[in-house]
Amino acid sequence: MVEKLNGAPEAYAEIRGIKEYPEIHGRVTFYDVYGGTVLMAEIYGLPDEANGDEGQFFGFHIHEGKSCTGDAFDELKDTKGHYNPQGREHPEHAGDLPSLLSTRGAAWLAVYTGRFHPEDVIGKTVVVHLHPDDMHSQPSGDSGEKIACGVIQEWMVRPEFEDEET
Repeated sequence: MVEKLNGAPEAYAEIRGIKEYPEIHGRVTFYDVYGGTVLMAEIYGLPDEANGDEGQFFGFHIHEGKSCTGDAFDELKDTKGHYNPQGREHPEHAGDLPSLLSTRGAAWLAVYTGRFHPEDVIGKTVVVHLHPDDMHSQPSGDSGEKIACGVIQEWMVRPEFEDEET
């Protein structure tokens, strides 16, 4: 598994905050490994200033929607609900992930899951919520407002350019 993580991921999402949280940015990568996926998240600009060195937890999920868009009432409305192809209750959705722990606005997370492979979630969205997932409230863990999002895309490896003779 470690060798696989030293290579290119199969998919990624560039994370951006909503208008109220424009400083949030980062990347989530998805590696196809035996039996599932290793997901790695590196997120910056999270609003945890009030908690100092103790940090703060933020909900973190894969959602069904294909776009980080919405309307005036919910900027990320089009992300829809949690990715849940098996129709299970929370926290057994395939898109339910551990909460992010931020310290001074930065969070890093790595998780191995057998709930999906990268190709299953390409075209879906990754969402950061203002509050941690409580892992029992239905239907989505009472994690509050969606504050950041990224669309999961296939990692495109650019071919090496051969030196041309001039």
